[in-house]
Amino acid sequence: MGNKAVINADVGQGTINKNIYGHFAEHLGRCIYEGIWVGEDSSIPNTNGIRKDVVEALKNIKIPVLRWPGGCFADEYHWKDGIGPRENRKRMVNTHWGGVIENNHFGTHEFMMLCDMLETEPYICGNVGSGTVQEMSEWVEYMTFDGESPMANLRKENGKDEPWPLKYFGVGNENWGCGGNMRPQYYADLYRRFQTYVRNYGDNKIYRIAGGPNVDDYNWTEVLMREAANMMDGLSLHYYTMPGEFWTGKGSATNFPEAEWDITLQRAYHIKELIEKHSTIMDKYDPEKRVGLIIDEWGAWYDVEEGTNPGFLYQQNTIRDALVAGISLNIFNDHNDRVQMTNIAQTINVLQAMILTDKEKMILTPTYHVFEMYKVHQDAEKLALAIQTDVKKVDDKDLPQITASASRAKDGTINITLCNVDKDKETDLEIDLRGVDVQNVSGRVLTANELDAHNTFDNPDNVKPVEFTDFQVNGTVLTVKLPSKSVTAISVK
Repeated sequence: MGNKAVINADVGQGTINKNIYGHFAEHLGRCIYEGIWVGEDSSIPNTNGIRKDVVEALKNIKIPVLRWPGGCFADEYHWKDGIGPRENRKRMVNTHWGGVIENNHFGTHEFMMLCDMLETEPYICGNVGSGTVQEMSEWVEYMTFDGESPMANLRKENGKDEPWPLKYFGVGNENWGCGGNMRPQYYADLYRRFQTYVRNYGDNKIYRIAGGPNVDDYNWTEVLMREAANMMDGLSLHYYTMPGEFWTGKGSATNFPEAEWDITLQRAYHIKELIEKHSTIMDKYDPEKRVGLIIDEWGAWYDVEEGTNPGFLYQQNTIRDALVAGISLNIFNDHNDRVQMTNIAQTINVLQAMILTDKEKMILTPTYHVFEMYKVHQDAEKLALAIQTDVKKVDDKDLPQITASASRAKDGTINITLCNVDKDKETDLEIDLRGVDVQNVSGRVLTANELDAHNTFDNPDNVKPVEFTDFQVNGTVLTVKLPSKSVTAISVK
């Protein structure tokens, strides 16, 4: 039928919250240790123990918010084990992730230092599963109270006189599963109790995030919103894209059959249905959309790379994952009225990572490049966009060939991001830019020849963006030829 899109540049639809481009770093595998933290005595260039190359790379994608310390790890994390002189910190077993020793060298002070370096907002996840109300309350006091109190005094003893600003706090994680195997009614009551003691001290105002549903557990959303909507600012949602099944084999990140290309991307696109159905329930109890939908774990999850610790969740990252990221981010932008933050899992060396490291070496993944191309949408004005595109049936569900998003930056530039999910065919897209005087058009594209094209330590630039010039401008109509399996970013001035 031909692919067509209309962008009404004079119809703004609210702001795309920059936190939609958020990240997640858990004490899991080599995300924190080796990925972020190497210690001051490391030969790898570092600032106070934090890798310089990683900070520089993450600053380049304007990482807006970083979730820590988990994940499942959060509900076995006791924050007092991670403060004070490092040589005195309690060693523990990371029971969730590989059974390795956690020495707690990276704790609250180190995390906040990292956020300062990155110029990013910290998002702390508190322990409901194995922790106490007092423990959570004291952590918030330790971080944010500017006065005399036992916890503020302890923070000062540990070298931090001024409190940290802390906006985002999660009251538990996956409490339906690794965070306590709770039923929604029980967690709703616990949430009401715990959040009472997540206090606002002075001018610091905390945005409280309740542990929300897993995938399509609509009853969980119903119960939480009914029982506690007035006591939360956000409700989380977790959804992972995998071509296989969680327990029997998720599929390989690289050596996958052709059929798994479409299956993976259709399952990535499925997050649209989840957002819309959970939002409908939220609308019933919160028609003003005050409570944000916080998708604080998402991304592709495959079987671990051969020869690596199965508890470390280390996987390669291909052009297919770039499409998973691009499709998802276009959908998040499109639901900016309800989706206020998302956090891809995870930042380094774990699941759908931005960065992979091997001792002193570091490579950027195709997913990193998508976040770099899409950073122009952060805090931009979403523009009305309607698209008509060919649709393929995959497992009896629709997968559109093209997904798109458009926004206007503060300098007036219109930025359009486009994903062509077809693994074989390039395609034309005709974009009618209404209400625009088109002066200048430029673009970049991320694509590859092989379905599993990825970057390695021997070939770190195998998949990276290049200039995109395959377009024609005729008045206000922009016709672009999108390569197969591509993510394209176009700027119109």
